[in-house]
Amino acid sequence: MTTKVTIFNNGPIRIEGEFEIVDAAGNKYGLGGRSAIGLCRCGLSANKPFCDGTHARQGFDSLCEAKELPPPKPKV
Repeated sequence: MTTKVTIFNNGPIRIEGEFEIVDAAGNKYGLGGRSAIGLCRCGLSANKPFCDGTHARQGFDSLCEAKELPPPKPKV
């Protein structure tokens, strides 16, 4: 199954499909069998890195439209 990542305007990042989430030390978060999860973009969630809906109550404003990125620079 392909993993799909959706950036919601004024909201979270939603990940759907087969994935795992790890912390900076490489430890896996227990996702309870979920195949979809919302990640916080506003930085205000009490359950980081997961979204708890705080963005809506605090008026988080961030519009993101799809765009093309330039090719990566060659590694030296």
